[in-house]
Amino acid sequence: MMGFKAIFKKQMKVFAQSPEVLIQFAIFPFLAFIITVLIDFEAMGAGMEELPGMSVELAVMISEMMAGNMPNMVTMQATLFAGMALIPAVAGFIAEDIEKKRLRFLMMAGVKPASYLLGVGIAVAIIAFVSTVAFAFIGEFSGVDFWIFTGAMMSGVAGSIMLGATIGILTKNQQAATALAMPAALVFGFLPMIAQFADGLARWLHPLYTQQLNVVADRLNGISVDTQLWQSFAIMWVNVLVLGILFAVVYRAKGVRDL
Repeated sequence: MMGFKAIFKKQMKVFAQSPEVLIQFAIFPFLAFIITVLIDFEAMGAGMEELPGMSVELAVMISEMMAGNMPNMVTMQATLFAGMALIPAVAGFIAEDIEKKRLRFLMMAGVKPASYLLGVGIAVAIIAFVSTVAFAFIGEFSGVDFWIFTGAMMSGVAGSIMLGATIGILTKNQQAATALAMPAALVFGFLPMIAQFADGLARWLHPLYTQQLNVVADRLNGISVDTQLWQSFAIMWVNVLVLGILFAVVYRAKGVRDL
């Protein structure tokens, strides 16, 4: 427990001393805000009436379709945040500890994998929770939907923390961590976004926690889905459990000399 407290305080100190680190936690909610608030899709649709060959009926239909997609655009940015932003971020935090020999010292002091992961993970989760609440308000989720969305997002955050931590522990420095984390971020963050437009890809990505985040978001947006809510959460937390076990195995296998 003492190891957890020390690591947690260290990670929060990193956030306090390097506020630029927080940009990666703010950029996706900011983009969601830009899309939903500053872009007037109805006005864009109205302007289409002036295009040659564009009927009023078609312009109105396009305008309604664009406006109707707005909640999905918010949840799309949320999925990108959970996958693409957090995996490289966590991998970088842990790789920095390895590069500066802090993790070796912690292992020599007897810090267990669970304590280290909790210390870093909870610090990241607190900052990510602020971003999650921002997404919820931008997407206008309220009541039970607010808590379902928040729970799904934090489940995705937990999965990305586990995956990012595992990638970070496998590397020697931050540069290597970024190089290894980006392909994982593309798979877990970018592909689920593409899957919103490709049913075949969505079926292949069904076991991934970020794809289940999409499924929960579709349900909240009134889109018919085959997966039950409890099944989506179960799949996400199986991902978290498997990735957590993988981190513990890698942490112990590396040993003090390799860190």
